[in-house]
Amino acid sequence: MPEEQSQTIMAVDELQAIIQRCQILKEADFRGEDFNLFQVAGQKCLEDGYAAQLLEVVQNEKNKVIIKNMGWNLICPLVRCILVYKQEDDKREHCLKILDQLVQLCNAKELFLGLLEQIEQTSGEQVCQTVMLLLQPLQTVLFKLQNKKAYSVGLSLAMIMNQLTPLPVPYTKQQIQEDKLGLCQCCNAVVDFAKPFVNEVVKNMEKSSECNDMELKEELLKFCMKSLKYPLLTAQLEQLESIEEHPFRRFATEIIDILWDMRELIPLVFLHHKGRSPSWENEEFVDVEQKNSADSLACLSYLMFVQYFGIDCFPMVFSPSYLLQCNMTHIEVLLKRTEESVLSKGLDLFESSLLRMEDNSLLHQYLEFSDFITVPQNLLKVMTLCPIEHLRKKSLNILQLFIDKFDAEGKYTLFRCLLKTSNHAGVEGYIIQNIKDQIHLSLTKVCDNSWFTGHHLISLLDLVLLLPEGAETDLLQNSDRIMASLNLLRYLIIKDNEYNNQTGVWTMLAKIEQNFLKPLHVGLNMSKAHYEAEIKNKKENRREAHNSNTVCSVTVSGEKMPAMTTEMQLQVLRSALFTFDLIESVLARVEELIEVKIKAVT
Repeated sequence: MPEEQSQTIMAVDELQAIIQRCQILKEADFRGEDFNLFQVAGQKCLEDGYAAQLLEVVQNEKNKVIIKNMGWNLICPLVRCILVYKQEDDKREHCLKILDQLVQLCNAKELFLGLLEQIEQTSGEQVCQTVMLLLQPLQTVLFKLQNKKAYSVGLSLAMIMNQLTPLPVPYTKQQIQEDKLGLCQCCNAVVDFAKPFVNEVVKNMEKSSECNDMELKEELLKFCMKSLKYPLLTAQLEQLESIEEHPFRRFATEIIDILWDMRELIPLVFLHHKGRSPSWENEEFVDVEQKNSADSLACLSYLMFVQYFGIDCFPMVFSPSYLLQCNMTHIEVLLKRTEESVLSKGLDLFESSLLRMEDNSLLHQYLEFSDFITVPQNLLKVMTLCPIEHLRKKSLNILQLFIDKFDAEGKYTLFRCLLKTSNHAGVEGYIIQNIKDQIHLSLTKVCDNSWFTGHHLISLLDLVLLLPEGAETDLLQNSDRIMASLNLLRYLIIKDNEYNNQTGVWTMLAKIEQNFLKPLHVGLNMSKAHYEAEIKNKKENRREAHNSNTVCSVTVSGEKMPAMTTEMQLQVLRSALFTFDLIESVLARVEELIEVKIKAVT
């Protein structure tokens, strides 16, 4: 007889010997040694492929008491073997039947701990396989538990979500279809696992106005909040062609339905996370809980107001401006993130909230809420710092949408704030162009308001028609702002004559010349002289060099940029000179217009 076969038969014989010895013992007489021997022999049978023999032992009615007390020790080797065997293998089927028998016979508390231990110990590619394998047994065991059922359900869901959270969320259409790690399938299996417990809570709520299952409801609510943060916050939730049932859209629908059934959906939509303070003694836990809650609530608002999950349940009694106010907290949370999947949700939620409103309908008093200042500032960071082009463009469109919704005083206040805080010439140039548009509407009587004429406008022009650092200002860095300011001044000189002086520009002309035009002249002369000297030096260096392709390295923000040849450097310097010439030509035109107007009056 081959040695391997002999060892296997020995393992089966050993198991039978242990069983026979334990059959004659009373339950109270089982010793620790019996448990260990049973586990070792059972594990050996499984590993050697004798699951069929082990199944016979487990199914034998005479062994019921033994299996009840000792069977849970087989969970670990059993799960390991099931994951190894292929789907069509008879041995896998035998193992599954053993697992089913253990669930029916074993002590519920011990089996519960054994199942959780297996989920906790799994990692990597086997996480989703293990979780999906054990969900049904775990659900059955939970219903058998008499004490601490709510706690056990919460512990199970928390353990499962903790194991899933490190896995990358499929984002592209191809990744979702492939679902390599099985996360899409697993998430929906977990929500199906939770449904019977949700139904139990709902049933009790229907019996009584006060929910008797507050603990269980709280645990299920925690699960929903975790699910909103992961995977839904980072998941791609747009409808995708050729995917009949988008797994994450289905998952989102189920989570929203659970919240609605437990009567928590609407309260959560209006729950501002800044007012939420869980009772943790450790302040670090408070911060973590608030951040997690903030992410989850932001995702919930996105699901409802952008993807319209659960919108049929939402009462249509709130004004668009109030909904915008409620969502600003969530928009701020999302715009502070850098991941494309999260950032795009923040932009979509902001855009969706604004599109519900009519232009000029948002009262200036809303700017007294801090979110209405911090959100556009975060939006500017996306516009200027985000490496993803389509998000930068979208943020610019949303900024304009935000501006358009305010009344005249709101626009005026917002312009002042952004000019003072943006610290970006391109943004300042864009705001100045908006100021020009509002002045035009006022002067042409399309929009009769006092905020962009007279003394209010003079105060605003003080921020616009000046060089931040006088003649020392970096004109190249600030060229967008300077060109926008000159174009605004040119417009004011042309449209507003000295007799009417609706804009007040003629009143402050001397101040404009002192703070803006004269320093700009000096700055242009200095900058042009500097750059012309640089060009001359580069040309001389090129003649002296043996090779005209000599390169230099440039470092920006600590990162080394691609090397530049002398010719490339010259091109950059000439481009700067062209910018100065452009500024100078517009400046000359402005001064010419001023002179003509003054002569016409005198």
